[in-house]
Amino acid sequence: MRALIVSAALGGGHLKAAEALERALAEYSPGFNALHADYLTYLNPVERGVSAGVYLWWLRHSPNTYRFFYHWSDRAEAPWFVKSAASTAGLRRMLRDLRRVRPHLVLSSYDGPAVLAHTARRRHGLSFLNALLVTDYTIHYHWARPEVDFFMVATDRVKDGLVGWGIDPEKIAVTGIPILPRYAELQGADKMALRERFGLPQDEPLVLVSAGGKGSIYHGLSDVIDACAGAGTRVQVLLLAGGGEVGTEQVGGATVHRLGYTSFFPELLAASDLVIGKAGGLTVSEAIALGVPMLIYQPIPGQEEGNAAFLQERGAALWAPSKWELRRSLVALLGDPAHLQAMSEAARATGRPHAARDAAQALLRRLGAWE
Repeated sequence: MRALIVSAALGGGHLKAAEALERALAEYSPGFNALHADYLTYLNPVERGVSAGVYLWWLRHSPNTYRFFYHWSDRAEAPWFVKSAASTAGLRRMLRDLRRVRPHLVLSSYDGPAVLAHTARRRHGLSFLNALLVTDYTIHYHWARPEVDFFMVATDRVKDGLVGWGIDPEKIAVTGIPILPRYAELQGADKMALRERFGLPQDEPLVLVSAGGKGSIYHGLSDVIDACAGAGTRVQVLLLAGGGEVGTEQVGGATVHRLGYTSFFPELLAASDLVIGKAGGLTVSEAIALGVPMLIYQPIPGQEEGNAAFLQERGAALWAPSKWELRRSLVALLGDPAHLQAMSEAARATGRPHAARDAAQALLRRLGAWE
């Protein structure tokens, strides 16, 4: 089977979910062959500036403006250009890849390329299954694309949201958000053994900071470090990609390990007692698969706020609305192991560590029916 897989370099989540699903498809479909492309490379500089450039500028400089736009455009009455702009932008470059690969499947982990693939298919007489992987625990009107043949979503609530926007429920599979199989293998791992492996103290709480791949976008990072420093007990803090210069420093009661990029993220997450920070769909999926609860602070407006609300409702996270509440919640959690354990169990009950397998199998069944 040949596939064109298209993600978008707007944070790492879209790419990581697509890669996990690609790996599962290769396992369950002998002879699977895929080209993985970044949707943004299909766009010309002006198109890239209008879409990705404006989005990233809003996140850095005016997140409230993005929050307004997100909710304002989450309706069928939004101006036509808001949802239809993606139908032709980047078409020439996508056609190049479609003609090169001649895919049976086009799999997108972002809504834009799914719309573009349909335009290419309709205008140029191409034939393939057009599939869309939704990478959050909430749904926005932009993702309700009738041009898509098959959706894979995180929860029944996301499915219900799509159905509410007019999508045929037979076109939707609830699979969870795909993550690497390493997370399933680490379920039940010995936290203390993992900490010993990485030279981390076993007698102090271990907190992993979720700051995203681009730390400059996460405005809450300094507040998170301050909260850990003033937590009233010694805390080990892991700060990975996006966390600045590599090294270890003491900030109040917090020993902050700035690790940069590491291939041992799954193991470090499994060793942790708590994740603090953003609520990206992939980070959420990885954390709850391992039963690691979250303390969410300053999530990206819109989609990450929806993720935070979902986790809080399930008892797997707390959402701190202010710097003061962040510190208060952290102190309370670290002083109440029973509450932290209950959140861990809720996270584990919510997680879907085999989501990549489930999504691959659902997609292959659909592809067989489509062919």
